[in-house]
Amino acid sequence: MANEPYGHPRINVSTLANLATSPRTWAEILMFHGDLASDDYVRYVDEFYRTNLAKYGDAWHYLDIVNVLYAASKALQPKTYLEVGVRRGRSACSVVRGCPTVDIVACDMWQANYAGMENPGPKFVEEELKRSGLKGRVGFVNGDSHVVLPEFFKQRPDMKFDLITIDGDHSEAGAYRDLCDVAPQLRPGGVIVFDDISHPAHPYLLEVWRKFVRERDYLSAYEYTEQGYGVAFAVRTK
Repeated sequence: MANEPYGHPRINVSTLANLATSPRTWAEILMFHGDLASDDYVRYVDEFYRTNLAKYGDAWHYLDIVNVLYAASKALQPKTYLEVGVRRGRSACSVVRGCPTVDIVACDMWQANYAGMENPGPKFVEEELKRSGLKGRVGFVNGDSHVVLPEFFKQRPDMKFDLITIDGDHSEAGAYRDLCDVAPQLRPGGVIVFDDISHPAHPYLLEVWRKFVRERDYLSAYEYTEQGYGVAFAVRTK
């Protein structure tokens, strides 16, 4: 149709939330998530998933970075994925499980003992991605995201991403800057994910996200804060 009053067919945030919390998605995640439980925190989360699903079954409604990214990856089949804040690669591996052919750009400072947990570096993450079935390429952008990402984008002005995660600098100014830096690189119909919006150590991140979304009328957003550390995501509508 020359005139499309409903816009182009693309995923919306409510659909993505429904996909992420569906019984099928949880069953698929539990088939691989235990393989990613390589530290105490991820082992705790894995048990948290299994206990709640055993207790509440299909009625359990819960969102975090793993089920959102896995569902988005399966639905979008992204050609390109950008992750800011990689650590041990659990989030990136969840994307790969949904779309093994994706090409990944991974940005991290690889800060030792980050949040009290080991941060083993790019080689470890690359091996985890391959173990998760990655058939696409992975490139690492190492250093302070506020310095290295603008330069990376400047050198690749035509590079866009179908899926982006921001989970790096958790300071108020730093998280906002990361969101602003990557927003122009998101393709229409693409999804951006922002983690930890209800983390007790970072109570300002929810307002950081809301400010970011308010300033961009091309984003349709969704928030989850009921349980865990919370997660937000948005679809670029135009």
